[in-house]
Amino acid sequence: MSIFANVLVGLVALLHVYILVLEMFLWERAPGRGLSGFDAGMARATRPLAANQGLYNGFLAAGLVWGLVAADPVGFQARVFFLACVTVAGLYGGLTANRRILLAQALPGALALAAVLVAG
Repeated sequence: MSIFANVLVGLVALLHVYILVLEMFLWERAPGRGLSGFDAGMARATRPLAANQGLYNGFLAAGLVWGLVAADPVGFQARVFFLACVTVAGLYGGLTANRRILLAQALPGALALAAVLVAG
């Protein structure tokens, strides 16, 4: 395992923990509303949906951490799988919801995935 690749995986995991916190706990407050751009009423109405999204981001983070701590080949397989999930989710979100997601989620996931694959 490459230290550089592992650092990137760890950063992507931390990003998804941050997204979990924003979507599950801060959705109706300034940080969450800044992420969504929703007014107070829309943030309140969409809170259950955001919390569900946050939970899924937590699962991605947990999978990446598992990939970092598990012995290879399982660790390698988990890192590749969850980084592919992050990248696909980022691409889908960037194309359907907000283009910022391409840079905030898809690009870091893809860079970390490339580093993991190169490190083999």
